[in-house]
Amino acid sequence: MNHAAHNKLVSFIWSIADDCLRDVYVRGKYRDVILPMVVLRRLDALLEPSKDKVLEELAFQKNDMGLTEPDDNGLKDASGYVFYNTSKWTLTQLLKTATNNQQILLANVEDYLNGYSANVKEIIDKFNLKTQVRHMAGKDVLLGVLEKFTSPYINLTPYDKEDPDGNRLPALTNLGMGYVFEELIRKFNEENNEEAGEHFTPREVIELMTHLIFDPVKEQLPPVMTIYDPACGSGGMLTESQNFIKDEEGAIRATGDVYLYGKEINDETYAICKSDMMIKGNNPANIRAGSTLSTDEFAGTRFDFMLSNPPYGKSWASEQKYIKDGGDVIDARFRVTLNDYWGNEETLDATPRSSDGQLLFLMEMVSKMKPLDNSPHGSRIASVHNGSSLFTGDAGSGESNIRRHLIENDLLEAIIQLPNNLFYNTGITTYIWLLSNRKAPERKGKVQLIDASRLYRKLRKNLGNKNCEFAPEHIREIVDTYLALATRERQTDDAGIAAQIFDNSDFGYYKVAIERPDRRKAQFSQTRIETLRFDKALNQPMQWIYQQWGDAVYRPGCLEQHEKNILAWCEDNELGLNAKNRSKLLSLDTWLKQQNLMQTAQALMAAIGGDESGDFNQFKASVDAILKAQAIKLTASDKNAILNAVSCYDETAEKVIAQSLKLNGDKLDVLLHRLDCSKDELPDFGYYPADKKGEYLTYESNADLRDSESVPLDDPIHRYFQAEVKPHVAEAWINLDSVKIGYEISFNKYFYRHKPLRSMNEVAKDIIALEKQAEGLIADILGIDVNLL
Repeated sequence: MNHAAHNKLVSFIWSIADDCLRDVYVRGKYRDVILPMVVLRRLDALLEPSKDKVLEELAFQKNDMGLTEPDDNGLKDASGYVFYNTSKWTLTQLLKTATNNQQILLANVEDYLNGYSANVKEIIDKFNLKTQVRHMAGKDVLLGVLEKFTSPYINLTPYDKEDPDGNRLPALTNLGMGYVFEELIRKFNEENNEEAGEHFTPREVIELMTHLIFDPVKEQLPPVMTIYDPACGSGGMLTESQNFIKDEEGAIRATGDVYLYGKEINDETYAICKSDMMIKGNNPANIRAGSTLSTDEFAGTRFDFMLSNPPYGKSWASEQKYIKDGGDVIDARFRVTLNDYWGNEETLDATPRSSDGQLLFLMEMVSKMKPLDNSPHGSRIASVHNGSSLFTGDAGSGESNIRRHLIENDLLEAIIQLPNNLFYNTGITTYIWLLSNRKAPERKGKVQLIDASRLYRKLRKNLGNKNCEFAPEHIREIVDTYLALATRERQTDDAGIAAQIFDNSDFGYYKVAIERPDRRKAQFSQTRIETLRFDKALNQPMQWIYQQWGDAVYRPGCLEQHEKNILAWCEDNELGLNAKNRSKLLSLDTWLKQQNLMQTAQALMAAIGGDESGDFNQFKASVDAILKAQAIKLTASDKNAILNAVSCYDETAEKVIAQSLKLNGDKLDVLLHRLDCSKDELPDFGYYPADKKGEYLTYESNADLRDSESVPLDDPIHRYFQAEVKPHVAEAWINLDSVKIGYEISFNKYFYRHKPLRSMNEVAKDIIALEKQAEGLIADILGIDVNLL
């Protein structure tokens, strides 16, 4: 369907809403009637020619065969489709026999709806159409709506027709239906100031994706093909893929069967998709309703080809309970097995942040790839994403783990950057990810990045956010670049295509913590000791409580007496305490414990004095000696609380020793082998030789001074440290136990072209020209002749 026919059909349908529903529905609710009626009329028009055959078959089954329940197969054969209607009505007949009695009309319409096969009844239920029909009948507009939708001047079928004047009415294909649906949704949502749906992908993007998916394997297509879309929307990708590989005039002409599978969470789009599957003779049972993420609907099923445009920037928080139990991932689709820095295998979380679930759909498709030991063809995937899938998430995060899993398993073939404003509902930059578990030999270990963001032609009129499109020659250029595994330099900054080839490891990096020693000065003082009165995590509310009631808080019943006031104050100050912390705050045991710590610190000050120490190691030894001498027992955390309260970082102080280790013989060899360094290089990893031979010191690190470095996978961490860190921070060391492996892909980094700044003379000329222009404008406004000044 061309743009003119499309716009004409949309305008006609929109006029139905305005003519018949204006006083019955608010404009934003027109969709509740219009969308299901478009689908219903589309099905109804197809069944009209075979109505008599279906009724004859039904009579035969009841009268001649004595069946109490109709036989589906016989009725489907009679209708010519995988659906049928056993009532005596069609929408046209309902209109022709209608009277002014709305109740009779309603009864007939309900009889008509009840006559549909079960697969259509599900669509009717998803649209909640019966409720809308009753509402329209009650408002006396049902007849008018039927009249509009049965007009011979619109064609909602997938076949060409002529109107009563002999004019051609183009067929409405599944993709055309998707366009109509998208445009109607956009218009409805504009009326409600809502955003358009996320389900629809432009025709030329689908065409590009189908070429990228099928062209590389067109000579070796499996005899029976399965195609899957986990966010299928109105089904455009599925049906266009089927059309593409069955096109008798195309380069690919598959002779075997093609089976389509999909899942869609939105009831409206699901109903449209399912209805079109039925129209094309596909099995509608393969299209499922519901959340792809919550339920693994096709568990155990594997697919040859998968295409999708999943929602991006959309929260999946409501589905987390099906995927995670606390911090544990319970759905195997979203777990990956990778090696840590030391080569140890570990199972990792492959879930992105809860605010954006797009990568979960990609992992769903990866989990449905056919293993090569069962299928020599493997599987191919094309999926549309925004930029966050490329780089969001640090090393060790779910997003990074997903990218790492795909790249280290050599599944990622290419990523194509698309122009902005190519989609109807977003203007952001988008990318097509191409995956395969059967890469061609020349692609093994490689990833091709293609920047097609400057390759487009402008639309004469915007469609939502969409202001440009791919022309056929653009699609051909992208596909040719991909098929040739070519590198391309963009001809100019504003036009053309660019492409580069990378090794898989080029996208990976080590994230490693660089530590620096803690240096502390310590001194007992009453002011420092006083801070121990309050638990560090509850410092603010405990201070306020003590200011209000003083030492009375240590008496039983005081906190319970003032509980209401305390919790009200916490709420007013937006502290957001959870149940555990509220209980801890109001517990007398908490207050007595902190009081005991404070009293212990006072006893230590009485024994040690208030002199400042620049050597925390000696200061700590003195504290330990007093605790032992006075038989004071403290837990390690309580002792640290006291020491932290009376000490602070000072760069002039001595380093704080963590351990003294004896390293010699096999023990030393094992450590040197693990760190892959020489004995003289041990300080680079935090092991410093002590005065006594064979002994090494390690130091406490200061968290505030800790830094992290991202080191390319191909660059040894130790070399990087010696070249980039040690010359600037001599006492730093590498914490190899902190190393995490991350992956990210940056198109800007690889395709950015530097534009030199203009010269000062050029800038000065522009400024002078602007000043002259401004003077002229001011003179015109004031009516002054500048030549007389």
